[in-house]
Amino acid sequence: MRISVLDQSPVGEGHTGADALRASLDLARDADRLGFTRYWVAEHHHSPGFAGSAPEMLAGAVLAATDRIRVGTGGVLLPRYPALKVAEVFAVLSALHPGRVDMGIGRSGGPAGDFPERLRELRALLRPGGPDDGPRAVTAVPPVQPELWLLGASAGSARAAGELGVGYAFAHFLVPGPGVQALHAYRSAQARAVPGDGHGGVLAVRAVLADTQARAEELAGSMLLWRARKDLGDDRPLPSTASVRAHRWTGLEAERAAERRRSMIFGTPEEVVPRLRALAEEHGVSELMVNTLTQDPADRARSYRLLAEGFGLSGTRSGAPVAAAAG
Repeated sequence: MRISVLDQSPVGEGHTGADALRASLDLARDADRLGFTRYWVAEHHHSPGFAGSAPEMLAGAVLAATDRIRVGTGGVLLPRYPALKVAEVFAVLSALHPGRVDMGIGRSGGPAGDFPERLRELRALLRPGGPDDGPRAVTAVPPVQPELWLLGASAGSARAAGELGVGYAFAHFLVPGPGVQALHAYRSAQARAVPGDGHGGVLAVRAVLADTQARAEELAGSMLLWRARKDLGDDRPLPSTASVRAHRWTGLEAERAAERRRSMIFGTPEEVVPRLRALAEEHGVSELMVNTLTQDPADRARSYRLLAEGFGLSGTRSGAPVAAAAG
C-alpha cells in the first residue's frame, strides 16, 4: 500500500496564509523523511481557509526542500490558463527535478467545454517531438517527462483519464458515492487505451489521526464545523478545538456536518488504518492520498506521523526523528 499526502495549505484560526505556506514546507520535509510516496499541493482562490493559490510555485519550493518524494499539483486548474504556459512551468520543474514531478490537472475554475482539447494539447506539448510551431513550442522539453494526472469526482472524468492513458485521482473526500464506479470506468478505459501498462488510480480521502479517540473527535469536529460553514456560504479559517467546544451549532450546520462526516475517517491509528485499507480494497486501488486539515499545524504533523507509523512506511522503521510543523 502506497500512502501519499494531499496538502491544501489550511489556514487555521489565529494563523496567517504565510504561516500556512511555511507549515506546508515543514510537513513536506516530514513526509519525505517518513516514506510517503507523493506530496501534492492544491489550488484554491478567494478562500480564507486555504493559502495555496499558486500550486506550481509551492510545488517548486517543496521540490527544493525535499530529496526523494514525488511532488505535484492537486491540481492546476487548467481552464484558467493557456496550456502552453502550464507546459512550460512543468518543463522547468521537471528539468530541475527529473523523475520527481507529477502534473495534476483539474477542470474547475472556468469554462470547461474545451477541457479535453486543452488536456490533449498539454500532453502533446510535453512529449518529445511534440508541437514545434514557433510561439507554441515549449522552449526546453525535459529529458524525463512529468507524470500527468487528471483529478475528478465522476465516472466521466475517470473515463477521460483512462482514454488518454494518464493517471487518475478520485476525490472521495468531496463526493464519496461514485468512487467505485469511477475507478472501474477508469481502469476499463485505460486497459483499452494502453493495454498492460497503466496506473490503477489513486483514492484521495480525508482523515485525521490522534493518540486518543477523544482528541481525534475534537480534531474532526474542527474540520466538520469548517466544512459545514463553507457549504452554507460562510467560508472561514479552520476553527480551533476550543472554538468548536464553545460553538452553538445551528440546525443547518449540524445537518451539513452529519453529511460530511460520512466521507471522513478519524480516530487512533488502530482504528483508522484498517478502515483505510478496507476503503482501498473496496475501490481497487493500491495508493491512498490522505488529506488532513487542522487548525494547529502541529496536530496535522502528528496525524501524518501516526499514519506513517500505522502503515509501517520506510521512514518510521529507520527511527529518524521528525520535526513538528511550525505555524
